[in-house]
Amino acid sequence: MDTEPVFHDAFYRFVSITDVDDTAATLRELTTALTGVLLVASEGINGTLAGTAAALDAFQGALATDPRLEGRFRGITVKRSVCLTPPFQRMKVHSRPEILPLGVAGVNAVGHIGLQVPPAQWRELLDDPNVVVIDNRNHFEVRLGHFRNAVDPQVHNFRDFPAYIEAQLPIWQAEGKQVAMYCTGGIRCEKTSAWLHERGVPVLQLEGGILNYFAQMPDAERDWSGECFVFDNRIALDTRLRETGTTAEQVYAGDPDEAWRLRRAQQLAGTTQRGEPEAPAPGATPPTP
Repeated sequence: MDTEPVFHDAFYRFVSITDVDDTAATLRELTTALTGVLLVASEGINGTLAGTAAALDAFQGALATDPRLEGRFRGITVKRSVCLTPPFQRMKVHSRPEILPLGVAGVNAVGHIGLQVPPAQWRELLDDPNVVVIDNRNHFEVRLGHFRNAVDPQVHNFRDFPAYIEAQLPIWQAEGKQVAMYCTGGIRCEKTSAWLHERGVPVLQLEGGILNYFAQMPDAERDWSGECFVFDNRIALDTRLRETGTTAEQVYAGDPDEAWRLRRAQQLAGTTQRGEPEAPAPGATPPTP
């Protein structure tokens, strides 16, 4: 008997939530037919879920219409891709102080949209000598795949990213450079952009991140080299959003700074195919690619 295909949904929204624990309890009730990780904080939600198309559609419908959620997530952008490997083994809904720890206190991304650049226009930025394009991801992610001409900050945790920006920003400003950045699903850039906006620094950011670029640009391989790491059991996707078969050993091996990630994946090898997603706390924000 044929089984229904499994899909992966990634989404987030920065929105004010005063009843974090109640919201988390509601989301636990609404995700019983799914697997994945969903983070809830006073600044919003951040999730990656997996299940059948029908189950995911039912959840997204409830996310928009359940009266307990007060319409806060209506119209949320969802990035969906098909799975060969089940991305998760169970469903986890966590309450957290932040859905994405930047490592800078007091950053408020609620209501901050930023300077979004659609995928078709992003291609032009990659060749603009007046624009410095920053890859806002961990070094191991950049090493696996990146946009052409992008700068690798070589950080090993998202919370280290502000220090890199602090050091380089005066140089870019002296050179008259416009700063642009991208990440996998958009959330890292949105939080960073909010922080820099508070300091009077405008930042261009790729709308919807790498995953949206792959979805919208049929010739994305013109601009992208390698694969895109995702924080779940699929490990990596190509420019057609297809699982590549890359293993955690191939991603992390040979990098002493990422040895703990590899050890964790190996420890979980007995219960998962290729390693579970990262714990919710690290700044790499595993729930949203």
